[in-house]
Amino acid sequence: MFHSVVSLLPLPRRYYAWVVILGLGFAIALSLSTVVSAIANSRLTDIQAVAPDVQLEIRYATTQNFVRRKLYSQARCLLRPRVAGRLAQVQTDLKSQGLGLKVYDCYRPLSVQKQLWQMVPDPNYVADPARGSRHNRGSAVDLTLVDGKGKELEMPSQYDEFSARSHLDYTGGSPVSLKHRQILQRAMHRRGFVSLASEWWHFDAPDWQQYPILDVPLDQNFLR
Repeated sequence: MFHSVVSLLPLPRRYYAWVVILGLGFAIALSLSTVVSAIANSRLTDIQAVAPDVQLEIRYATTQNFVRRKLYSQARCLLRPRVAGRLAQVQTDLKSQGLGLKVYDCYRPLSVQKQLWQMVPDPNYVADPARGSRHNRGSAVDLTLVDGKGKELEMPSQYDEFSARSHLDYTGGSPVSLKHRQILQRAMHRRGFVSLASEWWHFDAPDWQQYPILDVPLDQNFLR
């Protein structure tokens, strides 16, 4: 029926009708693409779904952190799917050496970032929430090494120790701790992660800029 009506129109008007129809189709397709892109950009993956042998010690889900308060409702390591895949590769690489990973922090809601900034407004150690952290994008991870039995290996400083001992150029630690730091750095760099000069435990995904900042709690059921 629609085709018959259009066929009766003069050529210019029939052409115009098809332009309108095609334009509407393009607008609908673009809207759907935007929705799909938004869903993809909000998606996070639980590291234990892709690397179940990675140990978790999510400090901000406990009071064992520098603010001495529980900031997370759940102890989960959520990352962008591609970032989680990279970390799973690191874990596999380390297993061949009789080692493994223990994770301290992954995705961090922006609201939590604001609380941390209030306590330590120093961009060397805590990202300004006005700009957002790479943790807020699900594209950064804090971690350390463990041996084959799951025991943490000695590092030059404690996690979240805001001192020169945490810096990558610190040379005052024990030879063993410096060696462990080097092993961790090399393992992460091999899979594309980028170090932070002031924190030996912090690593960013190389494509972190492409992910938007999120502020959803870790217990949201749509996070996978």
